Amino acid sequence: LVAIAIDLGYDDFDLAPVKALCDELSVEFYVVKTDIGRISLEKSKNQASPCSWCAKLRKGALNDFALSVGCNKIAYAHHMDDIIETMFLSLLYEGQFYSFAPVTQLDGSGLTIIRPLMYVSESDVKGFKNKYNLPVCKNPCPYDGHTRREYVKQLVRQLNMENPGVKKRLFSAIQNGNIDDWVKCTKPSDAS
Repeated sequence: LVAIAIDLGYDDFDLAPVKALCDELSVEFYVVKTDIGRISLEKSKNQASPCSWCAKLRKGALNDFALSVGCNKIAYAHHMDDIIETMFLSLLYEGQFYSFAPVTQLDGSGLTIIRPLMYVSESDVKGFKNKYNLPVCKNPCPYDGHTRREYVKQLVRQLNMENPGVKKRLFSAIQNGNIDDWVKCTKPSDAS
């Protein structure tokens, strides 16, 4: 088990608190230095934001480094809210019903992506972080908080306030929506 962080090249990205936690837990911690922030901004000059470029480059850097240190699985911290927001982003901006799958096999690389927090709400993740005083590093990206994902996050929050329980129903729609990558995965019997 190792922890890997991708440094996008911003000057004020301080990972010292995460390194300290990993040291305390005796988990190897790697920081992969990149220029992804600068590259994404350059490649997206004619787009609303560099987010899609950045995500692709980050995943590539993470996958390559994980393979270089002998990993065969990568656990993303995507939680239930992330999955719902991704579905809304797909509906609104791509015209399709899709969200990333619980498990993804990356063809040819031998890597498997897992999302072990997919049944956990963002509020529960934050509660756990607060209860155990876990470190969170500030995202130095100039687009942080000003993205389509943030817009969708607020939209889902508003929908859930006006229609209590709508987030759980949206998540259920994803599970039952015959999305190709989801059909292969089964819902745990104790999930609510």
